[in-house]
Amino acid sequence: MVLTVDIGNSNIVLGGYVDGQLSFFTRYATELKMEADQYAVELGGLFNLHGVDPAQITDVVISSVVPGITSLVAGALSRLIAAEPLFLIPGKSNTGLIVDIDNPAELGADLLACAIAAKQRFPMPCIIVDMGTATKLTAMDKNGNVCGVAIMPGVFISQEALKSRTSLLRGIELEAPKHAIGRNTSDSLKSGAVFGNAAMIDGMVQRFEEELGQVATVVGTGGIARKIVACCHTKEVIYEPELLLDGLYRFYLLNKKDTDPT
Repeated sequence: MVLTVDIGNSNIVLGGYVDGQLSFFTRYATELKMEADQYAVELGGLFNLHGVDPAQITDVVISSVVPGITSLVAGALSRLIAAEPLFLIPGKSNTGLIVDIDNPAELGADLLACAIAAKQRFPMPCIIVDMGTATKLTAMDKNGNVCGVAIMPGVFISQEALKSRTSLLRGIELEAPKHAIGRNTSDSLKSGAVFGNAAMIDGMVQRFEEELGQVATVVGTGGIARKIVACCHTKEVIYEPELLLDGLYRFYLLNKKDTDPT
């Protein structure tokens, strides 16, 4: 088994690949104050929950946008798994991609992983809509080169900010209301959260396509993307929840050609 691990600001996501297929998938909240031993306990419990024997994990590949805990998670995995991890490092790693931005090292490892998968799986040009802690749109040109990104506050960050700065507004379930014009507070908030973010994506996709010079494939991914992209007016948005992990696995194959990926 090849274990793929993405360390994000809100969640750490893990997926195990056997014979090129995702055999298990899980996520848990990123905790900045835990030590490596505590992470090892958490990870060991997740492996046990999903029936994964750490002894069967032959390789580990990691991406991270939280430098402060990358070494802690890697250290925790080393207590459970014998394999030396392979790190996806923007600007340094062999990815098979051209990152045509001012400073390629600034591109988030999560965005880079998604782009690796998108280039191999979808027609170019392509726009990747990754909705997590932040909402990120990554543009890939007709040659599959990464040519830029837009970053906005994520849906939950925006909702938390709204709730914390207003006296009468409260939290909501993230689901689309029946109408964009809300007739009560709950539906008004849902309209803004779901339809508002969908409209933002529609508008940004249009602007990206104008700058790319042609219509692009649009791929949605991330923890909450499914509910938002379903409400977009943009032509079909392909929803791929495991795009990032798929990219990490493909990065592994590119750099471990002589190993057995099972």
